[in-house]
Amino acid sequence: MPATPDESDREEILAAYRAHLRAMADGDTDALADLLDDGFTLTHITGYQQPKAEWLSQMRAGQFVYHRVVEKNVTVEVEGETARLVGRIVTEATVYGTHADWPLQFTMAYGRDGGTWTALRSVATTW
Repeated sequence: MPATPDESDREEILAAYRAHLRAMADGDTDALADLLDDGFTLTHITGYQQPKAEWLSQMRAGQFVYHRVVEKNVTVEVEGETARLVGRIVTEATVYGTHADWPLQFTMAYGRDGGTWTALRSVATTW
């Protein structure tokens, strides 16, 4: 039985999200640059809303080093050309020199751009 459009969209969004997590763990800023909208922002647990270019630049400079990312759970809600993903992860990371395991929840907005689902913004909180 073929997947419904919502199921197909959900699978595409999950694949994009998991590619995002892999790229973080691999330090692959080129892949992240491709996966994230040009206007993407990441709101950190501190409340700072960081533009995509700045975050990727800090990753390249070693200020954000993701050693390991473990997905715990994820939900996706699709509504037309937009979607909301809520994912919980535990990431082993060194952030500005502080090494720790960070239990993070990402609430992410996705939009469809020419048939491809792209992350528009992400808000990180702890759980």
